Amino acid sequence: MNRDLCLNLARVTEAAALASGKWLGKGDKNAADQAAVDAMRRMFDTVDIDGTVVIGEGEIDEAPMLYIGEQIGTSEPSNEKVDIAVDPLDGTSSIANGMANAIAVIAVAPQGCLLNAPDVYMDKIACGPKAKGCIDLRASTAENIKRVAKALSKDISDITVAVLNRERHNQLIREIRSVGARIKMITDGDIVTAIATCFDHSGIDLIMGIGGAPEGVIAAAALKCLGGDFQGKLMPNSAAQLERCKELHSDLEKIYLIDDLVKGDEVLFSATGVSSGDLLKGVSYFEGNIAKTESLVLRLPSGTIRNISSIHKLDQKPDYAK
Repeated sequence: MNRDLCLNLARVTEAAALASGKWLGKGDKNAADQAAVDAMRRMFDTVDIDGTVVIGEGEIDEAPMLYIGEQIGTSEPSNEKVDIAVDPLDGTSSIANGMANAIAVIAVAPQGCLLNAPDVYMDKIACGPKAKGCIDLRASTAENIKRVAKALSKDISDITVAVLNRERHNQLIREIRSVGARIKMITDGDIVTAIATCFDHSGIDLIMGIGGAPEGVIAAAALKCLGGDFQGKLMPNSAAQLERCKELHSDLEKIYLIDDLVKGDEVLFSATGVSSGDLLKGVSYFEGNIAKTESLVLRLPSGTIRNISSIHKLDQKPDYAK
């Protein structure tokens, strides 16, 4: 894939963040999400790709834009054909309630390389590059923590495991505590938290628990760029979700490894902070209709990690970029 596409993807996530960031703490997660979707869609219309959304806002009858199967980009005959996974606003509740770790995020890979994951739950485990190859979703909680501690040359008592604060994780939390590891409870944002395992300064060594499968694929794309590791198992919890898995021929017994979720060695990833969190600062607005964003842009095979801080003079932007 054209490496110059990275900067254009950053522009797309920046636009979504700028639009949805205005809804911080206003209690309307749907309005915030719609603002992000609309802005992301307008920017995609300017990008020279022939893209297919494999992970988006839902099916065509559920989402007017960025639905699964939608063709996006300028779609000229000479454009690259790519798979696109989008989450215009990961952490809608966080934005509505003025909380941390909301991001706008995109992953792009050559056509056929991103798993078309159904919108169901996924049991997940993820770690950074120093513990790559040590995690196994089939192993016990204690065993995974012990393996990661050994790989990181840490005492188990110094390992920090991030877990979504959900009732379904009560047993997992008990298991983590029984082995003596530390826990960081997160309200939302398991994409950015999974990515945080790849950065020592985040203080997060491991992420475990059940979250969304589409978010799992996006997180796996970022982790693949960073040299981290990810495994997931689909966990449908209703008849409708089970039917959707059947439609996509999803294997409910399979432990999906990172290379199953993101095939090949070409991946582009961009995330822009909407509300400030562990990895990215959120959108800041200043007098004179000026805003500041912070983005993380990743590329494989080069392994390049870009931290982009941008100042936006909103009065000077074209309408599609606001």
